[in-house]
Amino acid sequence: MPPSNADDELVVATDATHGANTTTEAPIESYVPPTVWKWVPDEGSNKFGSMNRPTAGSRFDKELPVGKHPIQLYSLGTPNGQKVTIMLEELLEMGYSGAEYDAWYIDIMKLDHFGSEFVKMNPNSKIPSMMDQTDKDKPRRVFESGAMLLYLSEKCDNAFLPVNHRQEVLNWLFWQMASTPYVGGGFGHFYQYAKEKQQYPIDRFTMELKRQLDVLNNILKERKYVACDNEYTIADIAIFPWYGQICLGKLYTDAEVFLNVKEEYPHVIRWAEDIMKRSAVKRGLIVNKTWGEEGQLRERHDAKDFDNFDFTKDAPTKKFGE
Repeated sequence: MPPSNADDELVVATDATHGANTTTEAPIESYVPPTVWKWVPDEGSNKFGSMNRPTAGSRFDKELPVGKHPIQLYSLGTPNGQKVTIMLEELLEMGYSGAEYDAWYIDIMKLDHFGSEFVKMNPNSKIPSMMDQTDKDKPRRVFESGAMLLYLSEKCDNAFLPVNHRQEVLNWLFWQMASTPYVGGGFGHFYQYAKEKQQYPIDRFTMELKRQLDVLNNILKERKYVACDNEYTIADIAIFPWYGQICLGKLYTDAEVFLNVKEEYPHVIRWAEDIMKRSAVKRGLIVNKTWGEEGQLRERHDAKDFDNFDFTKDAPTKKFGE
């Protein structure tokens, strides 16, 4: 933790070119926490600041659209959302019709996730969230991406959850769920989105992210996939959209350079490149995505929605003339 009673903090800065460590005095502004914290609306620290409040619950009445398929997914093409769309595409490729789905776009900048029906489905107001309406009389809500992967696997004969490796798969699934807040809410926030860059939080969360990448690199030195020697599982599906995409340069601007992934995490890169070749992964990555230079599919309601994309390249793109 940073010193609580000092005006200056001794920090270590790393020369990005030569890797040399130099010790410098960096003045920091001291903050004394009040006896009781009070919320002050944040309008300017980053583009997401104005949506955050210290309270839960709906903010307005809004119904959710409902399609014809068993699975109704309400999501956004972020890594957490991509876990679920990859899983659904993998299951459909295996022939599980019960995994057919409508993927509805949730615009968090318009606060869709605080609408009354969304909050009824997910009291935590986060994407992705899902309704299984296989039984029309008893639709079932499922929220938290890790729970959704496990639910879909069990719904489809434990697909991607081998019985003889079940506990090891769950170990890594829960590792991802516990570890990744340091990546998105920690590293990603301060490195990419915070209006003012501050060394202490960037150093703190970079160190933890690099430790996590080293954990993966060490295990992938011995195995083809994270939880099993030669079997792709929901653990890989959960971990890839975050750690795999960072190492492939697809998450956070120049983060793969900043983190020195080519030099330090070659086994993670090999694993990520292997997974990126899977056709279901390529499809799942573009669902509910509306930004970036690669493929974008705002909503998915039918397999034909992918017909206008060229998946033969590393990055899915719209076919010429489409």
